[in-house]
Parts: sequence; C-alpha cells; structure tokens
Amino acid sequence: MDFGSKRIGLAVGESGFGVASPRPSLPASGTLAADARAICAEAERQGAEAIVVGLPLAEDGSDTRMARVCRQLADRLRELGWNVHLADERLTSVEAERAMRGAGLKGAETRRRKDGEAAARILERFFAEGGGAA
Repeated sequence: MDFGSKRIGLAVGESGFGVASPRPSLPASGTLAADARAICAEAERQGAEAIVVGLPLAEDGSDTRMARVCRQLADRLRELGWNVHLADERLTSVEAERAMRGAGLKGAETRRRKDGEAAARILERFFAEGGGAA
C-alpha cells in the first residue's frame, strides 16, 4: 500500500509471479487507528496473507516524517494480527505517473489511478527484492 494523508493506494499481488494489480484507493481518515482498520478490512476482502507498507524514505535512505508515520501504521496493523512488511517506495509515484502518461492517460484519470499504480510498483519492488518468497 501507498499511504498518504488524503488517499491510501492499494494493490494486490501474487508473490509466485511477482506481479501486482492496482485497486481503488481508500480515503484516508486522518487517524492511524481508523485507517488501520479500513486497510485490514480491505486486506480480508482481497484474501491477503500479508500487508506491504510503502516506506517513503529520503533520497539518502533516512526516515522522513511520513516514513515514521508509516512505521507507526505498520505497528497498528501488526497489533490487529497482520503479517506486515515495509518496502522502500522511493520514486514509485513518479514511476506510476510516467507509465500512465506513456499509456495516454491524462488529468483526472491519472490523479484517480496514481495511488493504486504506485502501490502496485511498491509491491512489485517488494517481490523483486525477494519479499514474499516461500
């Protein structure tokens, strides 16, 4: 997932194939507890076995303010019983926007799909780096 203050980008994937598909975003509630519950409910609906939280690190790899928030969210998800992984999400939103422009998407359609597309890239990166391997 790609956690943001306004929207939570979601994707589901299959680790055996290393592919991910974007899903519609959830609106962010403004509280980590409520967002964690909503994410867990969606993960259950999707039949997920684990949750991958994108970690927005600084260019030098250090934590940003939002990375610390995402770590807190991951802790909340773990408290709710989920197996949670953190994955570097640097530049995934840029990659998603570039890919959508390359596919001819513009304006509102790009904005609507960006968060899910970024979440799919986070998940694919997680798989590529050996995450989710059995």
